[in-house]
Amino acid sequence: MLNYDDAIRIVLDTVTPLEPVEMPLEQAVGHVLAEPVRAQWDLPPANNSAMDGYAFAFADQAEGDALRLVGSAFAGHPLDRRVEAGQAAQITTGAPLPPGTDTVVPVEETEALEGAVRLLKAPKPGQHVRARGEEFHADEELLTPGVELRAGEIGLLASAGISRVRVRPRPRVAILSTGDELVELGQTPGPGQIVNSNLYLLSARLRELGCEPMALGIGRDTPDALAEALGAGLQTDLILSTGGVSVGAKDHVQETLLGLGFERKFWKVAIKPGKPVLFGTLQGKPVFGLPGNPAASAATFELFVRPALRILAGLDDPLPPRLCGRLTEDVQGGGKRQAFLWCRLEEEEGRFRVIP
Repeated sequence: MLNYDDAIRIVLDTVTPLEPVEMPLEQAVGHVLAEPVRAQWDLPPANNSAMDGYAFAFADQAEGDALRLVGSAFAGHPLDRRVEAGQAAQITTGAPLPPGTDTVVPVEETEALEGAVRLLKAPKPGQHVRARGEEFHADEELLTPGVELRAGEIGLLASAGISRVRVRPRPRVAILSTGDELVELGQTPGPGQIVNSNLYLLSARLRELGCEPMALGIGRDTPDALAEALGAGLQTDLILSTGGVSVGAKDHVQETLLGLGFERKFWKVAIKPGKPVLFGTLQGKPVFGLPGNPAASAATFELFVRPALRILAGLDDPLPPRLCGRLTEDVQGGGKRQAFLWCRLEEEEGRFRVIP
C-alpha cells in the first residue's frame, strides 16, 4: 500500500495545467497567468510632480529666492512652454514637469508674491519628482506565468496598457455521489437513508477554490447507472466521485471506470481517514474516487484533489506549506497508517498552537 508522500507525487506527476485561453483583463480576476506580461509603455510616462507646488530648474536656488510665475501645469493639462532660470510654474500632483524644470517645492514651503513665489526653505535638486519609468519601463516584464490575478495585479496590468491576457481557465469539476442510501436535500430520509451532504460540501469547497462544479446527481449502485453518469463527466476537466470505492458488494465505481477505459494510478493509501481513495485518468481526465464517509471525503479532497486543482489552474505551488506547532492535548495516531486530524491553528507569541 502506498504511503501519502508517494501517492501525492503520483498525482503531481500525472496532472498537467489546462490549455490557456485569452480573455479581457476585467474578466481575468482569479485566473492564473499562462504567459509573461510586459508593459506597453513607461510609467510614469514622463517626469511628473509628486506634490502640489511649484516646478523650477534647481540651478542652485536657495532659501529666500523669488521665482517669477510663468504658467500652470495640471494633470491632463501640461504646460508646454519652457521655464527659464529664475522662473517657476504652478504644478499639481501628477502633472508632467514643464520643459526646463527638474525640481518641485511644495506650496507650504513657499510664500506667494505678486506674480511670483518665494522659497521659504532651501530645496534639494530633483525633490518631489517622480521620474519617467520609475514604476516600470516599456517592455519590462511585470508578471510571470503562475501568478494568480487579484485586484492589485489587475490594476497593475491596466496601468501598463494590458487589455487582454492569456490565462488558465477555471477548472470545471464533475461531482458524482454514489449510493442507493442517498437522497437529495429537501427530501426526508427514510430508514437507512442519508442526505447527499457530500455534494454540497464539495461544491462549496470547489467554489471557494475558484472552480466550477457540475453536479452529476446521485449515481445508483449499478454499473450501467454509474457508467452513464461518469460518461457525462467527461465534458469537464476533472471527475470526482464519492462512495463506492471500497470492497463492498455494492462498490461498483472502480469496475465501472475500468470498463470505460480508466487507467488506474493507485487505489488505497496508508492514511487515516481515507484509505480506499482511488486515482487515475479517463480519456486523459483526472479522476478521483473518494470515500463516501463525509469526514474521509473532505480529508481526501484536501490531501489529493486540491493539489490537482491547483495544477490544473496553473499555480506553481500545488501543496500547502508545512508548519510546525505544539499540540495542546494528546491525540491518537493511525497505527500503520499516517493519521490526518482536523485541527485549529492559533498563533501565540510567534509560535503555533495546534488544537485538535
